[in-house]
Amino acid sequence: MDFSKLLIGWYLQNKRDLPWRNTTNPYPIWLSEIMLQQTRVAQGMPYFFSFTNAFPTVFDLANAHEEQVLKLWQGLGYYSRARNLHQTAQYIANELGGIFPNNYKDLLQLKGIGEYTAAAIASFAYNEVVPVVDGNVFRVLSRYFDIETDIASASAKKEFSAIALESIPKDNPALFNQAIMEFGALQCVPKNPNCSDCIFNQSCAALQKKKVDQLPVKLKKLKVRNRYFNYLIFSDDVENTIIQKRTDKGIWHNLYEFPLIESEKEEDFKTMSKQIQNNFQHWNILTIGEENSKSIIHKLSHQHLHIKFWNVKVGGTIPNGINSTDLKTYPFPIVLHNFIEAK
Repeated sequence: MDFSKLLIGWYLQNKRDLPWRNTTNPYPIWLSEIMLQQTRVAQGMPYFFSFTNAFPTVFDLANAHEEQVLKLWQGLGYYSRARNLHQTAQYIANELGGIFPNNYKDLLQLKGIGEYTAAAIASFAYNEVVPVVDGNVFRVLSRYFDIETDIASASAKKEFSAIALESIPKDNPALFNQAIMEFGALQCVPKNPNCSDCIFNQSCAALQKKKVDQLPVKLKKLKVRNRYFNYLIFSDDVENTIIQKRTDKGIWHNLYEFPLIESEKEEDFKTMSKQIQNNFQHWNILTIGEENSKSIIHKLSHQHLHIKFWNVKVGGTIPNGINSTDLKTYPFPIVLHNFIEAK
């Protein structure tokens, strides 16, 4: 029995019942694929239901305010996905009459849709014979066929796509694509896979050569940047505070935050107190307090943020100040959301 038949047989017995698998409607398929980029299914599932409840159709999503979309996305990370999702919904609703492109090539033209997502939508919604290649697929193919190509290299996607394409049954590409992704997610996992109880334990090249833990090969190491964020929690006579929108490109674009002083290193109370006084001379600052003596380390894929909160009590009332109830309606990065909820 060949690779694809064994794989599909395993899938039909072991697949998870996921809501976006029970449809060929491109809208929920697209939503799920965008949400599950860099995100585990268990984490993404509640967000999928929140979005489909709030925005049952692409028109509903298109007509929503960006802040509503970002608020629902809060905690899922990689917020550019949410902004692109919203803009693409507007394009599909307003320019394409709500009709998704029905092929890989045209799907690839949409904002926020790369090769993998275009292939997933094209095969799952329209049964187009096009391979999906994500981290799970890289892992399964590299182990089964003993491929030592660095998956971070420029040529890897093309090489693995060609190998996957050879295995896809032309009459049911969607089933094969779902199967190989699910197999990588549940059986051929990154660490300590249960190879003794695997449908391929007689034919997997990596298992025969005792190389399972060496594959796939990924040589490019991500360089992590450390940043030091000092958030100022202003509070006036009526307990109102102030926030600002992050308009610069980069992390958390269009999300809200408290006034921020970014420093080169973790600063002590004396240094920060002086800087706050200098930067906000126009405020009647009464007291400054350190909320957390030890930084909260918030890890992003390419940055580690060392975050400290400083309580700044001011006399009088803050112009356009925000009360604690309204504060919770704004979309914040999850680390700030958690801080607000804990107050």
